[in-house]
Amino acid sequence: VQLQASGGGSVQAGDSLRLSCAASGRTVTTYAMSWFRQAPGKEREFVAASTRSLWSTYNTYYADSVKGRFTISRDNAKNTVYLQMNSLKPEDTAVYYCAADRDIKGSDVYKEDKYLYWGQGTKVTVSS
Repeated sequence: VQLQASGGGSVQAGDSLRLSCAASGRTVTTYAMSWFRQAPGKEREFVAASTRSLWSTYNTYYADSVKGRFTISRDNAKNTVYLQMNSLKPEDTAVYYCAADRDIKGSDVYKEDKYLYWGQGTKVTVSS
């Protein structure tokens, strides 16, 4: 699976951005798809995840710092996952990475070492 992240940019606090992560090589309908971010001088951290349930719906997970502002979604026809980011804050400044894995369950969605496939990252800068 190859992942191509895009949509980053420089915005003002309070603005919105939508990141995209296009997958190729495999259909990722059943894969856990997630976003992580790494701010300057900090470790990479979990942002959001989407996993397929037994009933073919999708569960979503969010870091507390983005809950209520960010939304992860998927377009299976395009093999793409999105991260809609609203009410952006300067502390959201980071390089955002998408990640995918076929076999992630439960709380493993939060753990970056559980993901096999990674995109190249897209930079988001939020100015105050």
